[in-house]
Amino acid sequence: MKLNNLEYLEYQGVNVMLAHDFYPEGHQGGVGIIQNGMRVATNGDIRLEPTPGQWQPIPKVGKRMVNRQKQQISVHMLYPDSSINRKGFNPIIYPDLKFAYTTRVEPAGKGFRIIVDLDAPLPDSWIGKVGFNMELYPGILFGKSYYADNQFGIFPQQPNEQMYADEDGELQVTPMASGKKLTVAPESESQRMLIENEGPGKLQLLDGRGKHNNGWFVVRSLIAKGATKNAIVWLVTPHAIEGWRAQPAVQVSQIGYHPNQSKIAVIELDKNDHRKLQPELLRIAENGGLIPVLKAGAEVWGNFLRYHYLRFDFSEIKTPGMYKVRYGDVETNPFQISSTVYSHNVWQPTLEYFLPVQMCHMRVNDKYRVWHGLCHMDDARMAPIDSNHFDGYIQGHSTLNKYQPGETVPFLNRGGWHDAGDFDLRVESQAETVLGLTLAYELFDVKDDNTAVDQQNHMVEIHQPDGKPDILQQVEHGLLSITGGFQSMNRFYRGIIEPTKRQYTTLGDPANITDNKFYKAPADGSPIPAVGQPGAPDDRWVFTEANPGRELEVAAALAAAARVMKGFNDTLSTQCLTIAKEVWNRNEKAAPLQKLNLAVELLQTTKEKQYAYFLTGHAQEIAANMGWTGWLAARSVKLVNDAQYTATITAAAAKLFEQVKADGTKTPYGVPYKPNIWGAGWDIQNFGYKQYFLHEAFPNIFPKDYMLSAINFILGCHPGSNTSSFVSGVGAESMIPGYGFNRADWSYIPGGISSGTALIRPDFPELLKWPYLWQQGEYVLGGGTSDYLFLILAADHILKTEK
Repeated sequence: MKLNNLEYLEYQGVNVMLAHDFYPEGHQGGVGIIQNGMRVATNGDIRLEPTPGQWQPIPKVGKRMVNRQKQQISVHMLYPDSSINRKGFNPIIYPDLKFAYTTRVEPAGKGFRIIVDLDAPLPDSWIGKVGFNMELYPGILFGKSYYADNQFGIFPQQPNEQMYADEDGELQVTPMASGKKLTVAPESESQRMLIENEGPGKLQLLDGRGKHNNGWFVVRSLIAKGATKNAIVWLVTPHAIEGWRAQPAVQVSQIGYHPNQSKIAVIELDKNDHRKLQPELLRIAENGGLIPVLKAGAEVWGNFLRYHYLRFDFSEIKTPGMYKVRYGDVETNPFQISSTVYSHNVWQPTLEYFLPVQMCHMRVNDKYRVWHGLCHMDDARMAPIDSNHFDGYIQGHSTLNKYQPGETVPFLNRGGWHDAGDFDLRVESQAETVLGLTLAYELFDVKDDNTAVDQQNHMVEIHQPDGKPDILQQVEHGLLSITGGFQSMNRFYRGIIEPTKRQYTTLGDPANITDNKFYKAPADGSPIPAVGQPGAPDDRWVFTEANPGRELEVAAALAAAARVMKGFNDTLSTQCLTIAKEVWNRNEKAAPLQKLNLAVELLQTTKEKQYAYFLTGHAQEIAANMGWTGWLAARSVKLVNDAQYTATITAAAAKLFEQVKADGTKTPYGVPYKPNIWGAGWDIQNFGYKQYFLHEAFPNIFPKDYMLSAINFILGCHPGSNTSSFVSGVGAESMIPGYGFNRADWSYIPGGISSGTALIRPDFPELLKWPYLWQQGEYVLGGGTSDYLFLILAADHILKTEK
């Protein structure tokens, strides 16, 4: 094992990283191991709990140091990290525990050593509580065996170990086994790994799922009393298959292609795979078998991340039918070439399943299935002032409205969609969804009706038409939440969320989170019931903020929705426009670019010249920021209808295209893509969404190719061996399971769009089939939903209308 030029240890198909990532709550960080193409271990670090969860204290990460002469990587760490400020965390300070240490990894033959040196011995009160943990990915271990000295067993599908209370009264998990040497999956050539504790004490094998549903298996050893240098010494030997190479991954859209679009399969190869094979397009015959259609040399694109890439262009094939691409022994899933490829079963699951299932304040039925019961009808109590919620919402020194902390704010127990894999209502997510659905309805005349929505009785029936366009019913549902809050508080809410972690972490039916009854304090002064008991203060909190930028963005969605609600719900249409104008007027001094979106929507809705004058008056500023304003500027050109404004924006659009074109050449996928610790799927579909407006306004500058490449990326043509569509239930292979509220069932919600392939730094793209990794598999509302639906409809529209 040797240190490579990317600053990680490498031997055959085994890689060892240290602190390239630091995202322990997302199972990325510390010492991590990639073995024969699979990330098998992570979060090798000092922790204060045997099986830590999302809100446990973590260390502050110092600078990574690389000693090439000794082939060592090290990092200095400090407990506790009191500067944490990201989603899911509040600062956690343990004033009686402050210690620092250095973790290093170094080669040891075909394996490596993990060595931890403490700056000073631990306080006696923390002996037996502080240890070194490493987490093993469960998804590939179920049913595999292990040995720990003379103990042995299999890794179970579900946690089975006995729970017990430690000396602090905290529930802990009884170890599955313990010993000086642990052998993981000894029967598996690709997964076998030996871990030996060369320091004092034994290794423990623990099942972290016993305490946290999203836990992994944990290997742990404790730090001994008085230990400093070599406080932890592990010898780890992951079995490396000699000559191992990643299998080629042939990446195509999992649904297929329109005859008139570019069709390029991206072939991802191991960096050591120097074979020169010819890819082949095969047509699936109606009576069975595969018919060769095209065999040609692939274009060598070059290197990206850790792989070498080829591109196989089969755009010339336009004959309708089902196809596969073959490269060597690898064949893709079947996909179609058809003029109706984007017309059926692509955007519909998002409108007909995902959005109805996410509807709050409703019971959602699907024939014999109940997706969830009537929920959150006790929304919402005003949040306490000077409070910092554990999910990031902050209430300042005032409630900013007439309601006092703890008072029930009316009109919030209607409308809205649960956001992502949890159940809060973020106002920007509600507004983004409303806007995207509104524009889709306007531009593409989406009249589909396959869902019954009964607002009076709070009932939804999937696969039951009711004579009303589903998309308008969804827009209405989002508006009821946004306008309800404004009616009560004369401002938009920031968010509505559960007050306790126990409620927030609920998996399954949200009807179980609250009692659906408005909280009233006991009049006789009797004790307040605990959450979960009748009469408890379990109602969600509503947070407010003073944020002109967000307020203007939400108002823009209302200004747009006023157009499509006219004739469908005239009262709501009038309310939306009234609120949008009020927000415009009271944000007179806001930054011009913050007002851009609302100006465009008010101009289109009202045709009033004041909004056109605003746009022309800020033309230079808009043109100078086209990376952000471009899609809005494109929409505004025809509305403003001013020659000088058009010329200014058109010139700026040409410059923007040069940047888009340059960014698109940096990866083999034809879209600007910067891999990150979170999957980039939502960003790329948002890019495609905006490309539609640029193409429509400036067809001679922006081709449709970038928009279509974004679709291909989302639907399977993306980095990594897992070529699933990011959209659950769409395409031959898709994200199943997904990180939705039913993730504990290893299930999925059709039409939910996940974040997709994430980057394990510095160079490993990963998309695991595991329901508990939010940075890869989480569904989100907002742009994650409406951008996708809009993008597919836009592609269908353009390819059917353009020659």
